[in-house]
Amino acid sequence: MRVLVLGSNGQLGSEICRVMQEDDIIPARRCDADITQLSQVVQFACHLRPDVIINAAGYTDVDRCESGRERAFLDNAIGARNAAIASYKAGAELIHVSTDYVFDGNKDGPYIECDLPQPLNIYGWSKLLGERMAMEQNPNTFILRTAWLYGSVGRNFPKSILALAQEKDEISVVNDQWGTPSYAGDVARQIKLLMDTKSYGLYHCTSQGGCSWYDYAREIIRLAGLQVRVVPVASSDYPRPARRPANSVLDNLMLRAQGLDVMPDWKDSLAQHIGEIMESLKK
Repeated sequence: MRVLVLGSNGQLGSEICRVMQEDDIIPARRCDADITQLSQVVQFACHLRPDVIINAAGYTDVDRCESGRERAFLDNAIGARNAAIASYKAGAELIHVSTDYVFDGNKDGPYIECDLPQPLNIYGWSKLLGERMAMEQNPNTFILRTAWLYGSVGRNFPKSILALAQEKDEISVVNDQWGTPSYAGDVARQIKLLMDTKSYGLYHCTSQGGCSWYDYAREIIRLAGLQVRVVPVASSDYPRPARRPANSVLDNLMLRAQGLDVMPDWKDSLAQHIGEIMESLKK
């Protein structure tokens, strides 16, 4: 299968390229195909004629989206629309990656695919609009909402916590925001399985279970074997430009209903990832 990966140098895109090595992978960075430029991405896709286009590109700096609204909507909404138009014109399926931040966090329990989105911030609104625009432009589209991604490439929470642990004896982490840490490699494997089904539609795609950022940080420190105290604090003690949902735990209901959910428990994947990091530091 010929697969064009937009945003191939990002956290998820790089894992998709690694996981799908046996396929005919075409990695594309922004300099190759800028999703904000419709004619460019259409020309690129139609020339290559992929079977599937995976849109892992976008503007993911949640706080900067508040002051950079135009860029947020251009990258995350118009970009998704352009990727969908390009995939349709090239005769390809589209897999578009979205976020847990389309929800307001007021639900008591995990969100399922039919729950009503109500974002709290510009990032969430731009991603929600991107979902809708993508589905409008290509009926052969998968929308995957994932959350709290981490991996080997780019900035992420485990890297930040491990870096802080090298500098401090005590780290303060919010304890009133809940979600699910999801390893990018697991999401990439789930995408590979799903794209062979032709079962287009909206899916939640996160690891199993949930935790607070505080629980997440404590587990990272424990797995790394570090002697650093993690202190729980309220979000109000660390105000940020963008509001976050108190609860953005997702339930992979639509994957599970079709017997397709292969996402592991978040603690299992994190243990493997931190173990690999610690082994690499010994070399």
